[in-house]
Amino acid sequence: MMKVFTTQLTGHFNRIVDQETLDIEDSSRLLAQALVGEGNLYLYGHKELHGIVLEAISSNEPLLRAKPLLEHDGQITEVSSADRVLLFTHFSTDEEAIQIAKSLAEKGIQTVGVSAIAKDAPKGLESITDFHIDSKLRQPLIPGDDGNRYGFPALMTSLYVYYAIHFTIQEILSEYDEEL
Repeated sequence: MMKVFTTQLTGHFNRIVDQETLDIEDSSRLLAQALVGEGNLYLYGHKELHGIVLEAISSNEPLLRAKPLLEHDGQITEVSSADRVLLFTHFSTDEEAIQIAKSLAEKGIQTVGVSAIAKDAPKGLESITDFHIDSKLRQPLIPGDDGNRYGFPALMTSLYVYYAIHFTIQEILSEYDEEL
């Protein structure tokens, strides 16, 4: 069972690298603009994807000037045009993330979305954010004997994208420091 899960997960990561590298680079450049300037990087993770916010803020390798987008009461933090926002959600059609992205867009806040683009669904988060990275996890990874699928590692795949962004931002910032 673990061999199947590992194979499927590795294939999933490879699809992200093969198909989303340019979007990861473009998104990282946008997010790095806040860190080169006076801005902060605000993060939002829908449901269990809030773990990414904790990773960015509280890990052994925190992301520079990263802060949670939502206050303790669930309200959106006051952000400025110098700030950037990184939103993580399961699917591009998640209504809460769409509403947050719309609110930020109305204020002119540049935002990156990360979600699986739902097939045959109306445009969602990918049409509202400045950049979007498709996390590609649309269904559980492991086929069961009963015909159902299970093993939906949304946090793992989103953390993979987060680290791709984090490492790319670090590269951008180190190049910027070398130029000064």
